[in-house]
Amino acid sequence: MERNSNGLRDMTVGSPAGHIVLFALPLLAGSFLQQLYNMVDSWVVGNYVGDAALAAVGVGFPVIFMFTSLFMGIANGGTVVISQYYGAGKLDRVHDAVDTIYTAFAAAALPVTLLALALVKPLLAVLRVDPAAYHEAWAYLMIVCGGLVGTIGYNTNAGILNGLGNSRTTLLFLSVAAVMNIGLDLALVLLAGWGVVGVAVGTVVSQTFSWLFGLFYINRRYPQIAIHPFCFRFDRVLFRQVMTIGLPAGLQMSLVSLGAMAVMSKLNSYGKAFTAAYNVGSRLDQMAFLAVQSLTNAVTAFVGQNTGAKKPERVRRGVRAAAAMSAVWCLAMTALLMTLAPQLVGAFSPEADVIRSGVSYLRCIMPFYVLFGTFYILNGAMRGAGDSVFPMVNVLLSLILVRVPVVYLLANRFGPGAMYYGIGIGWCVGFTLCVLYYLSGRWKRHGSLAEAEP
Repeated sequence: MERNSNGLRDMTVGSPAGHIVLFALPLLAGSFLQQLYNMVDSWVVGNYVGDAALAAVGVGFPVIFMFTSLFMGIANGGTVVISQYYGAGKLDRVHDAVDTIYTAFAAAALPVTLLALALVKPLLAVLRVDPAAYHEAWAYLMIVCGGLVGTIGYNTNAGILNGLGNSRTTLLFLSVAAVMNIGLDLALVLLAGWGVVGVAVGTVVSQTFSWLFGLFYINRRYPQIAIHPFCFRFDRVLFRQVMTIGLPAGLQMSLVSLGAMAVMSKLNSYGKAFTAAYNVGSRLDQMAFLAVQSLTNAVTAFVGQNTGAKKPERVRRGVRAAAAMSAVWCLAMTALLMTLAPQLVGAFSPEADVIRSGVSYLRCIMPFYVLFGTFYILNGAMRGAGDSVFPMVNVLLSLILVRVPVVYLLANRFGPGAMYYGIGIGWCVGFTLCVLYYLSGRWKRHGSLAEAEP
């Protein structure tokens, strides 16, 4: 394995599977910490504030994800661009890309924050939030939306480092956020009695500190990619490359959030117990999916570096290894969650209706999990090669145009317990389309960005 003393990893030589695993492990640990403090939020409010507060936090997640997803997509585009130039050995363009990405972030962060704050009430109306949870959902979203800059900044830092093959440092940043968030949750909710407001404040403070700490750490440890947030050095060619990949990726994640909110709107019409159960079930689902997300980020960086180095055989071997590891993990998680669903959901809420609905959610979606995992891996590989349009179109078709109508149809025809099968059906469609497109090889035509640059 080629890795220098600063932790930057050259994935164009050595074992593809080894690079992917070693890159993914710190990402997995970091994602686990992130989900842990998200689950601590749910556990604290579910057990010490009430089901209305638990429902409010559950409503907030897809809304916040929708607002941050565009910048997460741009960060993903930055990962691909930086990884391809790094693989091609063009370190001067890597530094230019870092400056360009941060200039775009500095210019857009405030307008996005203001837009998010303005949209809170309209989105709560669209989501048909239970009146018992409405005020707490509004307070939670207003506070977290006001602090979006920290979340966006963290993801920007992570995207830059991931492109250079460094996932250990992003783990450090997440560790700082996780420890601080858990401590603030316990202090502000259990000791100060702030309820949902305490959870929101803890989230904003911890993520903002993690972002600022990341800026300090990167500039001190990696002077070759020193970040100057207000340098306003902007390269139009690089920005176009980042946006060509990042904008479809961001739109894809926004569409996922919109689909989740459409499903949640239907759930909310059945009352706060269903909303709370969906919050708990989706938290467990997200925790189980962390390994696949980490493998996907790893394979995106791996494919990017090897595309830049013009090594297609290594790309093929890496994608196969990542898909196989994802399948094994998904099958293991399916067995675990379907077996222990009542106990796991019950740990978050003692209410029988919440447990019943949460168990139903997990047992409906988990049989389809391995298909969703493969779908996710292949999308990440294609994005690393520079093709992010097909993954966006596939998500639009499978997770919006198929999943949402099927969820509503099943709920209206067979009752709320059957609606969750619509999620799995959407995954089946996405998997089928993704595999067919991957096997066609059309995603390989984009080639190296570094080679194509005039």
